[in-house]
Amino acid sequence: MATPSLDTIFAALSDPTRRAILQMLLEDDMAVTDVAEPFDISLAAISKHLTVLTLAGLISQEKRGRVKWCKLEPDALRDASIWMQSFGQFEAVNLEAFEAYLEQALTSQGKRPDETAGPKE
Repeated sequence: MATPSLDTIFAALSDPTRRAILQMLLEDDMAVTDVAEPFDISLAAISKHLTVLTLAGLISQEKRGRVKWCKLEPDALRDASIWMQSFGQFEAVNLEAFEAYLEQALTSQGKRPDETAGPKE
């Protein structure tokens, strides 16, 4: 399989649900149904998110018996990390603060932050 492009990786990371899934998989491998449990979206929608993460090389999926398991790929962010480090002259970005800033900016423009994320399933 070809190495995913930076565009593919960053596109996969652009969605808060996918970032939350990656955060969950930091702890341990998880069955797809366990990944889906905390989200208020359909299992089909979670499967689509998992497919995007898999195509970006951020996770792998394997079938163990009847259960499909998801595993974080530890080296998947290496290229993205190297690219971001090339901007080393800048201070590290606090992503949570940046996200809060974006939410505040959108709210002040009369938009709800979830309106910009596209349709939820």
